[in-house]
Amino acid sequence: MISTFRPRPGIIYHMHKYIWPIIAVLVVVSGLAAWASNSRDLFYVTGEEDPLPQLTGVTQFAFNLARPPLQLADDVPVAHAGVNPFGVNTFLQNEVDPHKRRLAMEMVANAGFSWIRQEFPWEDIEIHGPGDFVDRRHDPPRSAWDKYDHIVDLAEALDIQIIARLSNPPAWSRAAGDEAGPFAPPDDLDAYGDFVETVVRRYQGRIHYYQIWNEPNIYPEWGEQPVNAAKYAELLKVASTRAKAVDPDVVIIAGALAATVELDRHPHGLTDALFLQQLYDAGAGPYFDVLAMQGYGLWSGPYDRRMQPRVINFSRPLYIRDIMVRNGDAHKPIWLSEMAWNALPPDSSLPAAYGQVTEAQQARYAVQAYYRLQSEWPWLGVANYWFLKQADDREREANPQYYFRLLEPDFTPLPAYQALSNAASLPPVMYRGYHQEDHWAVTYTGWEEIKDERAILGTYRQPTNEDARASFIFNGSDLWLVVARGPGGGPLEVTVDGGPPQVVSLDSPEATFGVKVPIVRGLRRGQHELHITAQPGAVIDGFVVQDRPTRLILRAVGAGAVVLSLVALGWLTISRRREKRD
Repeated sequence: MISTFRPRPGIIYHMHKYIWPIIAVLVVVSGLAAWASNSRDLFYVTGEEDPLPQLTGVTQFAFNLARPPLQLADDVPVAHAGVNPFGVNTFLQNEVDPHKRRLAMEMVANAGFSWIRQEFPWEDIEIHGPGDFVDRRHDPPRSAWDKYDHIVDLAEALDIQIIARLSNPPAWSRAAGDEAGPFAPPDDLDAYGDFVETVVRRYQGRIHYYQIWNEPNIYPEWGEQPVNAAKYAELLKVASTRAKAVDPDVVIIAGALAATVELDRHPHGLTDALFLQQLYDAGAGPYFDVLAMQGYGLWSGPYDRRMQPRVINFSRPLYIRDIMVRNGDAHKPIWLSEMAWNALPPDSSLPAAYGQVTEAQQARYAVQAYYRLQSEWPWLGVANYWFLKQADDREREANPQYYFRLLEPDFTPLPAYQALSNAASLPPVMYRGYHQEDHWAVTYTGWEEIKDERAILGTYRQPTNEDARASFIFNGSDLWLVVARGPGGGPLEVTVDGGPPQVVSLDSPEATFGVKVPIVRGLRRGQHELHITAQPGAVIDGFVVQDRPTRLILRAVGAGAVVLSLVALGWLTISRRREKRD
């Protein structure tokens, strides 16, 4: 008698659809487990330091393979990305004593920071009404500009760039005053435009970077109302247009997106990814040069590579970059307005609202974060550590935010300050990616910058004499120069690691920009030194670095692919035979 029992139609057969994801996950998990001879190795995948969280983290990381790949466009030239990444947030406006402002700035410079992100609060400059820049909160009255002029003077003297954050409207700019929320936008956006124009005009040629607002996607930074991407896009347009009308060379930085998983439930806010897409939908793209976001690691280290939309970790910029690329902004960078780990003491009664690490971990994670963003993300520029110091210690027992600081109020340095100082003093290195000719790792002698619409992103470098030189350290296996060829193009002589010189001719009957010339391939992985000697007529328009895996890794990957193919083929064959037999 023939049995009438049959398995559910197609179960075995249809399982082959899922065989690749299942096998891939198992191989990644087992491979990582085999590779991780000690827990330190798994830290660089999970950002976790303890065994059990590492095990969970590895499994979660493996499921990254089941998600659509992100579009990162690492091979696209990006403006304002190849800059010195070391920046720090300052609260210099709260330092009443000018001597303390000077000491704070000196400690910024001594640590090797090239940037400060410093608020220029609208409410502290145009205090009492439109066009009124006299501070009458004190006796005698004084110019509201005095301390900000002092900050700009200090920055110039110490060769530090200012990222001026323009936010915090005065109460008079809203009919409801502060009842609408002290951070709420003004009723008349042109009033904000007037303020922006006034600041840019006052510091023209001295401040080049302006950030328009802060965290517009969360409460309470948009006031006692739901966040509104379209309304922020209008504010950004007004501010950007007014600023560039005064100084076309200013760089406009969008208000930093706060990392959150909220879905527009007032008063919480809207997740950064959705808010950014709404900004693009509202036409904000042409009105910012740099996209800013916050870069907190919270509960895991900087090498947490798990990509889950509802989990906030240091890899979150990858999601934001993907949205930028999909909206045609691959040539713009991301800057981190704030980045840090919180060293709340273990015996504190405060809630660990921002995660909790030791001071030693805080120092280590900060340095590792700067290394990761330079070596892995060629589209990320400045990362501003949060923060240098508070003017006093009133938040010590009231707000866990206090424990992000690098210095105590009395200027005593914390371990993270010294660690970042050591990291910032290292020679700059160019890592993988397509980099502009003004990358901070490149040292030029006898060159000048030329603006030309034909050049990649509008500028290139050319020699000013017959002994022009350039040099830099790069980390990778392959390197190309991006040049322009044309009539009278002078030659370049290039050497790598002191090897034989290679002459690159740039003479050509027709002018052609964006030409990639291979210089070296197949180097051992690690750092290498390149030197260029150029003659007049030569043009350098960028550099491309690749870091290809070694042959040993390629062979291992190839062997793994063969094994996976054989296992998949065997599984599929067996499942089909069983189906036929049944």
